[in-house]
Amino acid sequence: MTIRVMLADDQALVRGALAALLSLEEDLEVVAEVGSGDRVVDAARHTQPDVVLMDVEMPGMDGITATGALRAALPEVRVVIVTTFGRPGYLRRGLQAGATGFVVKDTPAAGLVDAIRRVHQGLRVVDPALAADSLVSGESPLTKRETEVLQAAREGGTVADLAKRLFLSEGTVRNHLSAAMGKTGGRNRADAVAIAERNGWL
Repeated sequence: MTIRVMLADDQALVRGALAALLSLEEDLEVVAEVGSGDRVVDAARHTQPDVVLMDVEMPGMDGITATGALRAALPEVRVVIVTTFGRPGYLRRGLQAGATGFVVKDTPAAGLVDAIRRVHQGLRVVDPALAADSLVSGESPLTKRETEVLQAAREGGTVADLAKRLFLSEGTVRNHLSAAMGKTGGRNRADAVAIAERNGWL
């Protein structure tokens, strides 16, 4: 039985390397490649993959959000998140979005191929070091609104700019930024954003 695979990664070189690697396996066939998260669902509808290898950081829509959208539209499709950044928060959010596999990009080729076969069989595959880190770090301490405010702060701008973008008052934005800095241990908002990003909370 051939396992139909779709690749979602914004780097053409990575997609090409993965496609070449997977084409060496008799039971795997790459049926689609996309470079942005917002193209994932449409491409999957047209090509009917069994497994999608999903990058996290992509334009249009990040891979974790795209995973949730794909699982809602086509629940039979399995998702393996493949990322350069082994962040515990990414793992937790990816699994919550419906991914059944999570591996980092420096996983050996045989390990990636094995992950595809195993998730296709209905098993869950998670990088063991990342799973251990996730248990240690726990869930994000940020509320949904604090996360949104830090995501907006990542793009820059004054408190007034953030307030306008998020349809909140300036005082509310300041309160959320202050709470986020306290929870992350950041000295300022840029520091809080950096710490939250490092942990995969954004």
